[in-house]
Amino acid sequence: MIGILIGKFRLLLRKPGALITTTLICMVFAFVTGKAGFDKLEIPVYSSMEANELKQYINQLNKGDVFHFKQSSENEVKERVSEGKVEAGVQLEKSKYTIYIARNSENIPLLEQYVKAFYKQTLKQKALEGISLESTDSNKKTVAEWPEMFSLKTSYFNNKEKPAYNQALQSLFGFTLFFVIYTIGFNVVDILNEKQMGVWDRIIISPTSKVAVYTANLLYCFLIGYVQVVFIFLVFRFGAGVDFQGAFGKTLIIIIPYLFSIVALTILLTGLVKTTGQFNALLPLIGVSFAMLGGAYWPLEIVSSELLLGISKVIPVTYGMELLKGAVISKSSLQELLYPIGILLLMGVVMMGIGIRLIERRHV
Repeated sequence: MIGILIGKFRLLLRKPGALITTTLICMVFAFVTGKAGFDKLEIPVYSSMEANELKQYINQLNKGDVFHFKQSSENEVKERVSEGKVEAGVQLEKSKYTIYIARNSENIPLLEQYVKAFYKQTLKQKALEGISLESTDSNKKTVAEWPEMFSLKTSYFNNKEKPAYNQALQSLFGFTLFFVIYTIGFNVVDILNEKQMGVWDRIIISPTSKVAVYTANLLYCFLIGYVQVVFIFLVFRFGAGVDFQGAFGKTLIIIIPYLFSIVALTILLTGLVKTTGQFNALLPLIGVSFAMLGGAYWPLEIVSSELLLGISKVIPVTYGMELLKGAVISKSSLQELLYPIGILLLMGVVMMGIGIRLIERRHV
């Protein structure tokens, strides 16, 4: 087994072009699409409130990580929005707001969600502060139990509170999980090539067992994917200055179940096809579909279709994004992430078993 691993790495050193290319493309896409995340998205606002009160609203809104609210005049806000210079503008009032949008984008639902949550909290706080000091405890309890002024319902696997969002991390995690599918897949398909060329027949004649041959090949594919992910995260952490919020080491651990499930997935695909050409045609289709449905391109929190959300629950990318965003953005502990970890491991075991059985029946 060790000899096979050494041989694989020597072949990689001779022809590292494919790995280098996919890694560079991944970093370029992640940087370009996540560039808006390195700087807050500017949102011009205007209001008929007094200057001091408006300033308090803007200061509170600017405590978020995604948007930067900037005071402007009404004409300027509407003009910039209509000309497409900004994605949206907001009219802020004491108890209501109006959002003007230039075009639909992934940032608009996030903006609506953020402003709505801010007003809900602000109005509830003002209602509580309006109680006189002589109010009885029962009156305070009654006000605290008033129905919410806004209906806001968002949820995801482990956290029932409003999910946080970070464009830079969304792009980095999404494209990394997407491109590593290709890295692992185009290495796993070598099993099919070697079987068809009779390489495995010669290896099996030697004292090396078939289990050792499979283990060596799959371990190699896993290590290549892991090295790529670690390298990309290192470049963005120390090169681009992306803040992992103290969870950088944790991300290098929780990515392991996802990579295992992707190795198993590509093994299953290898067992389903008859030729390398079929695999090369099927892998991009699966990769792009999984990335779209699994929340790699955009956060699943903005998806409203119950059908798409249901499909996403059987896709490894969904749980990979949940792990990374949960660890970094939501600051979840490893114990809180056991659910997606368990799902990925279960997927991996099932797909690995089916895939190897299909390969043995079809190609031996």
